[in-house]
Amino acid sequence: MKVLMINGSPNPKGCIATAFSIAAEEFAAAGVECERVDVGNKDIRGCIACGRCRELGKCVFKNDIVNECAAKLDEADGIIVGSPVYYGNPNGTVLSFMQRLFYSSSVDLRMKVGASIVSCRRGGNSATFESLNQFFGISGMPTVPSTYWNDVHGYTADDVYADEEGVQTVRNLARNMTFMMRSIADGASAYGVPERNKVTFTNFIR
Repeated sequence: MKVLMINGSPNPKGCIATAFSIAAEEFAAAGVECERVDVGNKDIRGCIACGRCRELGKCVFKNDIVNECAAKLDEADGIIVGSPVYYGNPNGTVLSFMQRLFYSSSVDLRMKVGASIVSCRRGGNSATFESLNQFFGISGMPTVPSTYWNDVHGYTADDVYADEEGVQTVRNLARNMTFMMRSIADGASAYGVPERNKVTFTNFIR
């Protein structure tokens, strides 16, 4: 099993990195491989809806890490994306990254599992958490639960450890993700992946 961790914080050693390190401890104990990619401190432009990815099988923009991460996403059984709260929303850079990655990639994401972790000093965590989770359901990815919404509180990286419930939530998230990845792999081996119904696009315009 392998988990891809996408750090949407501009601080590669900040609160999200701390939460990821806590999750990584649980994954390591279970023999699950982790790879972390820092995107929040990169220059990543947003999608321009040019449609070229449908011809190329990848994003037309070649000068950032979106296409590079598509291959990593293909290899992963699970994905965790993390972001600090910016005005009740995820960091704009990680949103640009996720929108382009999920839209342009030709990777089959069905039954890969997804989760998000958010950090905040005080508020805005629920809205940010919900925004990031939207990427999973639309892609056929089961969302991993924990014992609370996956958020940690703190102003500095070390503050996160003082949020004992947040630390507990992240640990339980990693354990649940490990269980789900293994269970889905076993189920796919025994029964196959659910057959996909024909995709119909409706725009409600006559």
